Amino acid sequence: MAQLAGTYVPSTLEWVREQIALYERTGGREGSTLRDTGIPVIIVAMRGAKSGNVRKIALMRVEHAGEYALVASKGGAPDNPDWYQNLVAHPDEVTVQDGTEPFFARVRLVEGAEYDVWWQRAVAVFPQYAIYKDKTSRRIPMFVASPMTDGSQ
Repeated sequence: MAQLAGTYVPSTLEWVREQIALYERTGGREGSTLRDTGIPVIIVAMRGAKSGNVRKIALMRVEHAGEYALVASKGGAPDNPDWYQNLVAHPDEVTVQDGTEPFFARVRLVEGAEYDVWWQRAVAVFPQYAIYKDKTSRRIPMFVASPMTDGSQ
């Protein structure tokens, strides 16, 4: 099973901790949607930019051809979510779990036309992203996570 080495430090938010634990414990059979919305989520594990500890988040499942968009919306807040810096600092120390088993992934920030295509996919899955975009003056960053196929990690 793909797993980042190191100390896992759970979220400070109880509902996030519980959802991640439930999702991982059941291989995604439970805890696989954003609360009661019915919209699927994935679990993303990453290395902390400052601490080096393993952090995990649940994000909307925006998948296309085996890749996943990781939308740093933070609900339209004026600043990026804390996990944004983790992915910038450690783009090759990431796992994505979409179902029973996590896999190692590399992430990259997307820009330009590629951003626009992924943004449309993200809004199609979670229309609230369009509202978040209108709430903030920042361009909401988006990473694309691609499975590692070269045996890394």
